[in-house]
Amino acid sequence: MASKSNRTEAPQSRRILFESNGTRLVGDLYVPPGYDGSTPLPGVIVTGAWTTVKEQMPRRYAAEMARRGFAALAFDFRGWGQSEGDVRQYEHPAMKTADIVAAAKALSSCPEVDPARMAGLGICASSGYMGAAASVSSNIKVVALVAPWLHNAEIVDAVYGGAGGVAQLIAAGRAAVETYAETGHQTMVPAASLTDLKAVMYQAPYYTEKDRGLIPEYDNRFYVGSWEPWLTFDAVATAAGLAEKPVQIVHSEAAAIPQGAHAFFDLLTGSKKRELWLPNVSQFDFYDQDGPVGEASDTVAAFFKNTLGEDHGSAS
Repeated sequence: MASKSNRTEAPQSRRILFESNGTRLVGDLYVPPGYDGSTPLPGVIVTGAWTTVKEQMPRRYAAEMARRGFAALAFDFRGWGQSEGDVRQYEHPAMKTADIVAAAKALSSCPEVDPARMAGLGICASSGYMGAAASVSSNIKVVALVAPWLHNAEIVDAVYGGAGGVAQLIAAGRAAVETYAETGHQTMVPAASLTDLKAVMYQAPYYTEKDRGLIPEYDNRFYVGSWEPWLTFDAVATAAGLAEKPVQIVHSEAAAIPQGAHAFFDLLTGSKKRELWLPNVSQFDFYDQDGPVGEASDTVAAFFKNTLGEDHGSAS
Protein backbone atom coordinates (compact mmCIF):
# COMPACT_ATOMS: atom_id res chain seq x y z
CA MET A 1 0.00 0.00 0.00
CA ALA A 2 1.04 3.63 -0.42
CA SER A 3 2.25 5.44 2.63
CA LYS A 4 1.08 8.85 3.77
CA SER A 5 4.27 10.32 2.33
CA ASN A 6 2.95 9.44 -1.14
CA ARG A 7 -0.11 11.68 -0.87
CA THR A 8 1.50 14.59 -2.72
CA GLU A 9 3.48 12.56 -5.26
CA ALA A 10 2.25 11.80 -8.76
CA PRO A 11 0.96 8.27 -9.25
CA GLN A 12 2.24 6.10 -12.05
CA SER A 13 -0.09 5.31 -14.94
CA ARG A 14 -0.34 3.18 -18.04
CA ARG A 15 -2.81 2.90 -20.91
CA ILE A 16 -5.43 0.13 -20.83
CA LEU A 17 -7.41 -1.01 -23.89
CA PHE A 18 -10.43 -3.31 -23.60
CA GLU A 19 -13.70 -4.05 -25.34
CA SER A 20 -17.35 -3.57 -24.45
CA ASN A 21 -19.87 -5.18 -26.79
CA GLY A 22 -17.21 -5.28 -29.53
CA THR A 23 -16.25 -1.63 -29.16
CA ARG A 24 -12.73 -0.68 -28.08
CA LEU A 25 -12.58 1.46 -24.95
CA VAL A 26 -9.58 3.42 -23.72
CA GLY A 27 -8.61 3.83 -20.09
CA ASP A 28 -5.71 4.79 -17.85
CA LEU A 29 -4.65 2.67 -14.89
CA TYR A 30 -3.15 4.59 -11.96
CA VAL A 31 -1.00 2.94 -9.29
CA PRO A 32 0.75 4.38 -6.20
CA PRO A 33 3.96 6.40 -6.55
CA GLY A 34 6.91 4.04 -6.37
CA TYR A 35 4.79 0.92 -6.82
CA ASP A 36 7.07 -1.93 -7.96
CA GLY A 37 4.47 -4.51 -8.96
CA SER A 38 5.50 -7.04 -6.34
CA THR A 39 2.16 -7.05 -4.51
CA PRO A 40 -1.28 -7.02 -6.16
CA LEU A 41 -3.33 -4.02 -5.13
CA PRO A 42 -7.04 -3.60 -4.50
CA GLY A 43 -8.60 -2.26 -7.69
CA VAL A 44 -11.06 0.58 -8.23
CA ILE A 45 -13.07 1.53 -11.31
CA VAL A 46 -13.67 5.30 -11.30
CA THR A 47 -16.44 6.90 -13.36
CA GLY A 48 -17.52 10.52 -13.58
CA ALA A 49 -20.41 12.90 -14.19
CA TRP A 50 -22.55 12.89 -17.31
CA THR A 51 -21.01 14.25 -20.55
CA THR A 52 -17.50 13.91 -19.10
CA VAL A 53 -14.28 12.20 -20.15
CA LYS A 54 -11.64 10.37 -18.15
CA GLU A 55 -9.34 13.40 -17.92
CA GLN A 56 -11.84 15.31 -15.79
CA MET A 57 -13.02 14.16 -12.34
CA PRO A 58 -12.37 10.46 -13.06
CA ARG A 59 -8.65 11.11 -13.44
CA ARG A 60 -8.58 13.27 -10.31
CA TYR A 61 -10.23 10.61 -8.16
CA ALA A 62 -8.28 7.76 -9.76
CA ALA A 63 -5.06 9.57 -8.86
CA GLU A 64 -6.33 10.14 -5.32
CA MET A 65 -7.16 6.45 -4.96
CA ALA A 66 -3.72 5.49 -6.30
CA ARG A 67 -2.04 7.74 -3.75
CA ARG A 68 -4.00 5.89 -1.09
CA GLY A 69 -2.80 2.47 -2.18
CA PHE A 70 -5.15 1.37 -4.96
CA ALA A 71 -4.86 0.51 -8.63
CA ALA A 72 -7.52 2.78 -10.12
CA LEU A 73 -8.91 2.67 -13.65
CA ALA A 74 -10.45 5.75 -15.30
CA PHE A 75 -11.81 5.17 -18.80
CA ASP A 76 -13.87 6.73 -21.57
CA PHE A 77 -17.28 5.21 -22.20
CA ARG A 78 -18.09 4.10 -25.74
CA GLY A 79 -18.77 7.14 -27.89
CA TRP A 80 -16.88 9.42 -25.52
CA GLY A 81 -13.33 10.77 -25.47
CA GLN A 82 -10.74 8.43 -26.94
CA SER A 83 -12.99 5.38 -26.96
CA GLU A 84 -14.55 4.10 -30.16
CA GLY A 85 -18.27 4.20 -30.90
CA ASP A 86 -20.20 5.45 -33.90
CA VAL A 87 -22.77 7.36 -31.86
CA ARG A 88 -20.93 10.10 -30.01
CA GLN A 89 -21.83 11.96 -26.81
CA TYR A 90 -24.63 9.49 -26.08
CA GLU A 91 -25.73 9.59 -22.43
CA HIS A 92 -27.25 6.12 -22.41
CA PRO A 93 -27.45 4.54 -18.94
CA ALA A 94 -27.74 0.93 -20.13
CA MET A 95 -24.75 1.27 -22.44
CA LYS A 96 -22.64 2.98 -19.81
CA THR A 97 -23.60 0.34 -17.25
CA ALA A 98 -22.44 -2.38 -19.65
CA ASP A 99 -19.18 -0.51 -20.15
CA ILE A 100 -18.55 -0.46 -16.39
CA VAL A 101 -19.13 -4.21 -16.25
CA ALA A 102 -16.62 -4.63 -19.09
CA ALA A 103 -14.14 -2.33 -17.32
CA ALA A 104 -14.43 -4.41 -14.15
CA LYS A 105 -13.66 -7.57 -16.10
CA ALA A 106 -10.66 -5.91 -17.74
CA LEU A 107 -9.37 -4.55 -14.45
CA SER A 108 -9.61 -7.96 -12.83
CA SER A 109 -7.10 -9.31 -15.34
CA CYS A 110 -4.48 -6.60 -14.79
CA PRO A 111 -1.34 -7.92 -13.05
CA GLU A 112 -1.35 -4.95 -10.68
CA VAL A 113 -4.76 -5.92 -9.29
CA ASP A 114 -6.00 -8.50 -6.81
CA PRO A 115 -9.25 -9.59 -8.52
CA ALA A 116 -10.73 -10.64 -5.18
CA ARG A 117 -10.53 -7.04 -3.93
CA MET A 118 -12.20 -4.72 -6.42
CA ALA A 119 -14.48 -1.73 -5.92
CA GLY A 120 -16.45 0.79 -7.93
CA LEU A 121 -16.38 4.55 -7.35
CA GLY A 122 -19.12 6.50 -9.14
CA ILE A 123 -19.25 10.29 -9.18
CA CYS A 124 -22.40 12.30 -9.92
CA ALA A 125 -24.50 10.80 -12.76
CA SER A 126 -22.45 7.63 -13.10
CA SER A 127 -23.40 6.71 -9.52
CA GLY A 128 -26.59 5.14 -10.85
CA TYR A 129 -24.66 3.35 -13.58
CA MET A 130 -22.18 2.09 -11.00
CA GLY A 131 -25.00 0.81 -8.80
CA ALA A 132 -26.58 -0.98 -11.75
CA ALA A 133 -23.23 -2.46 -12.82
CA ALA A 134 -22.34 -3.65 -9.31
CA SER A 135 -25.68 -5.41 -9.03
CA VAL A 136 -24.76 -7.71 -11.94
CA SER A 137 -20.94 -7.81 -11.81
CA SER A 138 -19.29 -10.30 -9.49
CA ASN A 139 -16.03 -8.39 -9.96
CA ILE A 140 -17.29 -5.29 -8.13
CA LYS A 141 -17.37 -6.21 -4.44
CA VAL A 142 -17.86 -2.77 -2.86
CA VAL A 143 -19.36 0.53 -4.05
CA ALA A 144 -18.77 4.18 -3.17
CA LEU A 145 -20.73 7.12 -4.58
CA VAL A 146 -19.46 10.69 -4.37
CA ALA A 147 -21.84 13.61 -4.98
CA PRO A 148 -24.28 11.09 -6.48
CA TRP A 149 -26.91 12.28 -8.93
CA LEU A 150 -29.56 9.65 -8.30
CA HIS A 151 -32.95 10.43 -9.76
CA ASN A 152 -36.30 8.69 -10.13
CA ALA A 153 -39.47 9.75 -11.95
CA GLU A 154 -40.50 12.15 -9.20
CA ILE A 155 -37.12 13.87 -9.11
CA VAL A 156 -36.93 14.00 -12.91
CA ASP A 157 -40.27 15.84 -12.98
CA ALA A 158 -39.06 18.31 -10.35
CA VAL A 159 -35.77 19.03 -12.13
CA TYR A 160 -36.88 19.08 -15.76
CA GLY A 161 -40.03 21.18 -15.70
CA GLY A 162 -42.74 18.75 -14.67
CA ALA A 163 -44.47 16.14 -16.77
CA GLY A 164 -44.84 18.58 -19.65
CA GLY A 165 -41.18 19.54 -19.70
CA VAL A 166 -40.08 15.92 -19.52
CA ALA A 167 -42.44 14.94 -22.34
CA GLN A 168 -41.08 17.74 -24.51
CA LEU A 169 -37.48 16.62 -23.99
CA ILE A 170 -38.34 12.99 -24.68
CA ALA A 171 -40.11 14.01 -27.89
CA ALA A 172 -37.03 15.94 -29.00
CA GLY A 173 -34.88 12.93 -28.16
CA ARG A 174 -37.04 10.56 -30.19
CA ALA A 175 -36.91 12.93 -33.16
CA ALA A 176 -33.11 13.01 -32.89
CA VAL A 177 -32.95 9.21 -32.86
CA GLU A 178 -35.18 9.04 -35.94
CA THR A 179 -33.00 11.61 -37.72
CA TYR A 180 -29.89 9.59 -36.98
CA ALA A 181 -31.51 6.37 -38.19
CA GLU A 182 -32.59 8.01 -41.45
CA THR A 183 -29.58 10.20 -42.22
CA GLY A 184 -26.69 9.24 -39.94
CA HIS A 185 -26.67 12.82 -38.61
CA GLN A 186 -26.59 13.34 -34.85
CA THR A 187 -28.53 16.29 -33.45
CA MET A 188 -26.23 17.98 -30.95
CA VAL A 189 -26.56 20.87 -28.50
CA PRO A 190 -23.88 22.35 -26.23
CA ALA A 191 -23.34 20.37 -23.07
CA ALA A 192 -22.45 23.53 -21.15
CA SER A 193 -22.47 27.23 -21.95
CA LEU A 194 -22.49 30.61 -20.25
CA THR A 195 -24.49 32.20 -23.08
CA ASP A 196 -26.37 29.55 -25.10
CA LEU A 197 -29.80 28.76 -23.67
CA LYS A 198 -29.85 25.49 -25.63
CA ALA A 199 -27.08 24.07 -23.48
CA VAL A 200 -28.15 21.26 -21.17
CA MET A 201 -26.06 22.89 -18.42
CA TYR A 202 -26.63 26.63 -18.77
CA GLN A 203 -24.24 28.86 -16.85
CA ALA A 204 -22.85 25.90 -14.94
CA PRO A 205 -19.42 26.30 -13.37
CA TYR A 206 -16.64 23.72 -13.83
CA TYR A 207 -17.64 22.79 -17.40
CA THR A 208 -17.38 26.39 -18.57
CA GLU A 209 -14.05 27.16 -16.84
CA LYS A 210 -10.79 26.45 -18.65
CA ASP A 211 -8.86 25.95 -15.41
CA ARG A 212 -11.40 23.33 -14.30
CA GLY A 213 -13.54 21.14 -16.56
CA LEU A 214 -13.32 22.95 -19.89
CA ILE A 215 -10.20 21.06 -20.97
CA PRO A 216 -9.06 20.21 -24.53
CA GLU A 217 -10.15 16.57 -24.15
CA TYR A 218 -13.75 17.58 -23.37
CA ASP A 219 -16.09 17.54 -26.36
CA ASN A 220 -18.63 20.08 -25.18
CA ARG A 221 -21.63 18.54 -26.96
CA PHE A 222 -24.69 16.53 -25.94
CA TYR A 223 -26.54 14.19 -28.29
CA VAL A 224 -30.22 15.10 -28.07
CA GLY A 225 -31.13 11.44 -28.53
CA SER A 226 -29.89 10.93 -24.97
CA TRP A 227 -32.94 12.49 -23.39
CA GLU A 228 -35.27 9.48 -23.28
CA PRO A 229 -32.80 6.92 -21.86
CA TRP A 230 -31.49 9.47 -19.37
CA LEU A 231 -34.85 10.73 -18.15
CA THR A 232 -36.46 7.29 -17.87
CA PHE A 233 -33.54 5.74 -15.98
CA ASP A 234 -34.46 5.10 -12.33
CA ALA A 235 -31.09 5.46 -10.62
CA VAL A 236 -32.61 5.34 -7.13
CA ALA A 237 -34.02 1.88 -7.81
CA THR A 238 -30.56 0.46 -8.51
CA ALA A 239 -30.08 0.29 -4.73
CA ALA A 240 -32.33 -2.78 -4.69
CA GLY A 241 -29.66 -4.83 -6.45
CA LEU A 242 -26.96 -4.07 -3.88
CA ALA A 243 -28.34 -5.93 -0.88
CA GLU A 244 -25.18 -7.97 -0.33
CA LYS A 245 -22.61 -5.31 -1.19
CA PRO A 246 -21.19 -2.61 1.09
CA VAL A 247 -22.00 0.94 -0.05
CA GLN A 248 -20.52 4.29 1.03
CA ILE A 249 -22.11 7.61 0.05
CA VAL A 250 -20.37 10.99 0.33
CA HIS A 251 -22.58 13.97 -0.44
CA SER A 252 -23.73 17.38 0.76
CA GLU A 253 -27.15 18.91 1.24
CA ALA A 254 -25.77 21.88 -0.74
CA ALA A 255 -24.99 19.68 -3.75
CA ALA A 256 -27.29 18.26 -6.44
CA ILE A 257 -30.56 16.47 -5.60
CA PRO A 258 -29.65 15.22 -2.11
CA GLN A 259 -33.16 13.78 -1.85
CA GLY A 260 -32.17 11.14 -4.40
CA ALA A 261 -29.18 10.04 -2.34
CA HIS A 262 -31.35 9.83 0.78
CA ALA A 263 -33.95 7.72 -1.06
CA PHE A 264 -31.22 5.46 -2.46
CA PHE A 265 -29.61 5.01 0.97
CA ASP A 266 -32.97 4.13 2.54
CA LEU A 267 -33.48 1.37 -0.05
CA LEU A 268 -30.16 -0.27 0.77
CA THR A 269 -30.79 -3.29 2.96
CA GLY A 270 -27.24 -4.46 3.59
CA SER A 271 -25.67 -4.08 7.01
CA LYS A 272 -22.57 -2.34 5.64
CA LYS A 273 -23.98 0.91 4.35
CA ARG A 274 -22.43 4.21 5.33
CA GLU A 275 -23.02 7.87 4.53
CA LEU A 276 -21.05 11.05 5.10
CA TRP A 277 -22.71 14.42 4.56
CA LEU A 278 -20.25 17.30 4.25
CA PRO A 279 -21.49 20.81 5.06
CA ASN A 280 -21.86 23.43 2.35
CA VAL A 281 -20.09 21.69 -0.53
CA SER A 282 -21.41 22.39 -4.03
CA GLN A 283 -21.79 19.67 -6.63
CA PHE A 284 -19.00 21.05 -8.76
CA ASP A 285 -16.57 21.48 -5.87
CA PHE A 286 -16.76 17.73 -5.30
CA TYR A 287 -15.21 17.37 -8.76
CA ASP A 288 -11.90 19.15 -8.27
CA GLN A 289 -11.53 21.25 -5.12
CA ASP A 290 -8.82 20.00 -2.77
CA GLY A 291 -10.84 20.07 0.46
CA PRO A 292 -13.94 18.13 -0.64
CA VAL A 293 -11.97 15.82 -2.94
CA GLY A 294 -9.49 15.02 -0.19
CA GLU A 295 -12.13 14.33 2.44
CA ALA A 296 -14.22 12.24 0.06
CA SER A 297 -11.16 10.28 -1.06
CA ASP A 298 -10.03 9.62 2.52
CA THR A 299 -13.51 8.38 3.43
CA VAL A 300 -13.84 6.17 0.36
CA ALA A 301 -10.33 4.72 0.70
CA ALA A 302 -10.90 3.85 4.36
CA PHE A 303 -14.23 2.24 3.53
CA PHE A 304 -12.74 0.19 0.72
CA LYS A 305 -9.87 -1.02 2.88
CA ASN A 306 -12.21 -1.98 5.71
CA THR A 307 -14.61 -3.88 3.48
CA LEU A 308 -12.26 -5.42 0.94
CA GLY A 309 -9.80 -6.72 3.49
CA GLU A 310 -6.03 -7.02 3.25
CA ASP A 311 -4.04 -8.49 0.39
CA HIS A 312 -3.63 -12.22 0.22
CA GLY A 313 -0.46 -13.21 2.01
CA SER A 314 1.60 -10.05 1.53
CA ALA A 315 2.33 -7.09 3.72
CA SER A 316 0.46 -3.97 2.76
